[in-house]
Amino acid sequence: MKLLVTGGAGFIGSNFIHYWLKNHPEDDIVNIDALTYAGNLSSLDDIADNPHYRFVKGDITDINLVESLVAEVDTIVHFAAESHVDRSILNSADFVRTNIEGTRVLLDAAKRHGGIRFHHISTDEVFGALDMNGEKFSENTPYDPRSPYSASKAASDHLVRSYFHTHNLPITISNCSNNYGPYQYPEKLIPLFITNLIDNKAVPVYGQGINVRDWIHVDDHNRGIDLILSKGRLGETYCLGGDSEQSNLQITKNILSLMDKSEKMIEYVGDRPGHDLRYAIDFSKAKKELGWEPQINFADGLAQTVAWYRNNESWWRPIIHSKIQNLNN
Repeated sequence: MKLLVTGGAGFIGSNFIHYWLKNHPEDDIVNIDALTYAGNLSSLDDIADNPHYRFVKGDITDINLVESLVAEVDTIVHFAAESHVDRSILNSADFVRTNIEGTRVLLDAAKRHGGIRFHHISTDEVFGALDMNGEKFSENTPYDPRSPYSASKAASDHLVRSYFHTHNLPITISNCSNNYGPYQYPEKLIPLFITNLIDNKAVPVYGQGINVRDWIHVDDHNRGIDLILSKGRLGETYCLGGDSEQSNLQITKNILSLMDKSEKMIEYVGDRPGHDLRYAIDFSKAKKELGWEPQINFADGLAQTVAWYRNNESWWRPIIHSKIQNLNN
């Protein structure tokens, strides 16, 4: 296969490239990434010289560039997205441009080049929120996005599906729960808390920390994408969950315990506007049709993630230093 991976310098995308080259060493990958704040080429230093890998700095809304790259491949795996909810609340413009318009540009290029296989990575946040005892999200859950971020992802999902029905483009979609693991930008909850605690700083918990998320290790997620590409039915959506529901306060206490820190390090802060109470995913369709289910136990995966950030300060510390410099300028 010849794959175009969008957003491959980001968290999930960079892990996907590592996964793919390890498990499909004869395939070729072209990685397009605009290297915005969350893109980090150092996540891919170890494969930079791999003859089966090529990086192109560029924006997925650049029609001419996208056309030239799509002409070289037979599969598109579309990770590129603005994805931080808090940033979307402050300013939604980049989310609309990248997540909706960027997806349209890719879809049109895939259509023009003979119907390129297109897999679109989405999120469980498009489904809205669950109460504490409600049924989990599934492929049949109505869309009910609550933030500008999730609204932009919902729009891109609908756009992808429309190209299947209107243009017979061979698409699939996956909606996943919260990912965690190595190379995650340290403004997200788990890496933020780990890196703060390494520096003996407090960890900010929204409200009372009661909001619940279903956590999936990034390697389990990428294994699911692999199976969707090889076995998934065209036009279908597959939900990928970690079967690991945790409240934000539980996550916080787990990290504190792993790092031998006191609960005095918790700083309760004002809640996020429109903060969804609970996300959880029913992955029974993926299990039945693809033989997929998460393999990495959350406690083990979290311990591995803490160890990774402890052992890779050279990766995350320059990011934090750059953020501080930008705030001071």
